[in-house]
Amino acid sequence: MNSDRIDKRNFLYPSYRYRGQFSLPNLMFSANLQEFSQRVCYICNIQTRGKLSPQQAWEQIEEIWQQFQRSSSNLGLEKDAIQ
Repeated sequence: MNSDRIDKRNFLYPSYRYRGQFSLPNLMFSANLQEFSQRVCYICNIQTRGKLSPQQAWEQIEEIWQQFQRSSSNLGLEKDAIQ
């Protein structure tokens, strides 16, 4: 394998090591937050290119925000900790 080639998965879905106080809920929250931010970035880019209307982009972001909130709630994290 050529070392100059870009790993497409790593390029499209970068993830970063968790550096906070370790606990499974904190680790899962970090992973969920990274996924949320990547998806918002994609939606913004698609909307900027004119492939989505601002209203469609807003609806999609609102939907994934609600998913993120549910996942955080399922982890037992305090609401105050994520605001």
